[in-house]
Amino acid sequence: MSRRAPLAVLLASPEDIETQFYEALQAGDVDRLIALWVGDEEVRCIHPGGPLLVGITAIRANFEQLLTQGGMSIEPTEVRKLQTDQLAVHQVRERRLEPGPEGMVVSWVVASNVYLKTAEGWRLVLHHASPAQQGGAAPLVATASAILH
Repeated sequence: MSRRAPLAVLLASPEDIETQFYEALQAGDVDRLIALWVGDEEVRCIHPGGPLLVGITAIRANFEQLLTQGGMSIEPTEVRKLQTDQLAVHQVRERRLEPGPEGMVVSWVVASNVYLKTAEGWRLVLHHASPAQQGGAAPLVATASAILH
């Protein structure tokens, strides 16, 4: 059973969900974060270097663990969008600030966020993030790659 917190704004677009998602991460607000997802066991989430999380229960438990120390400093930068009437895919470059041995360290992550239009408005069904090339603001899109998954 998933607990849902009321949302402060109408989730009228995928952009609304994305804004709320990153605000909830920064605030460390698990209830608000989980309220953004479709509340069933078919949703998926993969964090950089982490396993595939299947279902809202597993995703909630993982975010509770990740956010035990409070919010995460994550800022979405580039966003590329593909949208139909019922589905939206956003590819995002995330700028993360994390404490390191010599102060704050910037790291980059590329993420895909997939949104579905439901009777409750737009909701998140997939967040898949991977480490990006480090050493500067690596572009979201590479022109060529020698690596094929």
